[in-house]
Amino acid sequence: MLHWFDLLDEEPLEIELATTLVYEHCHYPYRQIRQAVQAVPEAIRRHIIEVGLKHRGKHDEMLRPFCAGQQFRFDILMDIGGFRDMHRHRRCVQIGQEFTTKHGYDSPEELKAAGIQASYDSTMRGTAAAVEQLAGGSSAEARENAQYAIPLGFRKRTLFKMDFAEVVYISELRTGPAGHFSYRNVAYAMYEAVAKKYPALAKYLRVTDVRQPVDLLKR
Repeated sequence: MLHWFDLLDEEPLEIELATTLVYEHCHYPYRQIRQAVQAVPEAIRRHIIEVGLKHRGKHDEMLRPFCAGQQFRFDILMDIGGFRDMHRHRRCVQIGQEFTTKHGYDSPEELKAAGIQASYDSTMRGTAAAVEQLAGGSSAEARENAQYAIPLGFRKRTLFKMDFAEVVYISELRTGPAGHFSYRNVAYAMYEAVAKKYPALAKYLRVTDVRQPVDLLKR
C-alpha cells in the first residue's frame, strides 16, 4: 500500500540544511522543496540556516535538521500506522512533517473482498472533514489538537537519514513475513532503491521478497 518513496541523491550541504529546515514545516516532497531552495538567492538560503540557529542557547545542541551529511536519505510518504513502527528505529535521523489528511489514506485489499470498501471510504472522508472542522476552531491549539482525530490509515511524510548499516538493518528486519504489509512494502522499496543505485551491494541485503505469498506457518 506504499504511496510514495524517494531515495534522494547527493547535494551541497548548505542546500540540504536549508531544505531540511523547511521540510518539517510543510507537507511538500523533499525534491520539490529543494528545487525551490536551489532557485532562490544564496542570501535567502543563508537566512533560513541562520533562523534555524537563532534560538540556540549556550549549552544547546543544534536542531535535528542539522544532523546532515548521511549518504542514504529517504523521503517516505506512508500510512501513520506503519510509520509508528518505522519511527522506532533510532539509529537514523528522522525529520517528520505533521500528521494530516492532505495526502489521503491507504485501503487494504481485504476491504473489497469483505464488501466494505464503500463504507470505509465514506468513514474516512467524513473523518477528514471532521478533522478540518476541528482544526478551524477558535482555540489557539485547534490545529494541533485536531491531529488526534486522524485515523492511522491516513498518510504522513517523513525524511529518514541513515548510513548503509542502518539501511541493511531496516530492510532486512522490516521485510520479514511477520511484519505488517505497510512497513514491509516500505522496507522492500528501500532495498530496491539501494539495489538499483548500488547493484554491487544488493547481494549483501538479506531481505524477504514481499511480492511472494506469506507462509503463515513460518511467521
